[in-house]
Amino acid sequence: MLRLDAGNFHIVAEGESVVASIAETNSLFEIDMELDGLLEEIQEQVESEGQASEDLVDRFQQFCEAHGEKVDRIGRFVRMMEAREQYCRSEAARLTDRARAAAGKVDRTKNMVLYYLLSRDLKKVEGNQFTLRAQKNSQDSVRITDEAALPRCYRRIEARIAGVVWETVLSLLPDELAKTLETSIQETRPDADAIKAAAMQKEYVPGAEVRRGSHLRVV
Repeated sequence: MLRLDAGNFHIVAEGESVVASIAETNSLFEIDMELDGLLEEIQEQVESEGQASEDLVDRFQQFCEAHGEKVDRIGRFVRMMEAREQYCRSEAARLTDRARAAAGKVDRTKNMVLYYLLSRDLKKVEGNQFTLRAQKNSQDSVRITDEAALPRCYRRIEARIAGVVWETVLSLLPDELAKTLETSIQETRPDADAIKAAAMQKEYVPGAEVRRGSHLRVV
């Protein structure tokens, strides 16, 4: 109970500062270990002396309050970092859109000036600070006029294929063709769905295990 006299107010404020100091300087694990130790001391004193000392009980109470304060600090920190993450992601998306828009404006402006120069058979136009010059590229470029008409053999194919399908296809191909196809692999990654399905069938998958994990939820 809080009284208005200066003495009691000072005691309450001091108690709060001790709790805050404990929560600030100790990890959640350290506070938990200290609580276990204090609880054992209290039980030993009760068994040997009939009751625990007031100082020991006060310290136990302080660490109990510090435990709650530490949990709240962690919760506030996680929420703050989650909000910062979302803000950074939204800013990254916004800046990416702005960069894409700026790049589009650059391309359109360059194409407009290049058309101006080529249509007038000019090599360059000069200003006070910049010179805009039409220059041949260092190598030929390809312009697709009708993508739907382009034969498959003139396309680069990127596909995601289940491992079992891939192995089946390789087993049906001549060795030389299978080796050529193998060398075309750019990246492989674990197929979590296939691994889970194998685990449900009690099949052993070397290099992988399926287990139910946990995650922290701040409520």
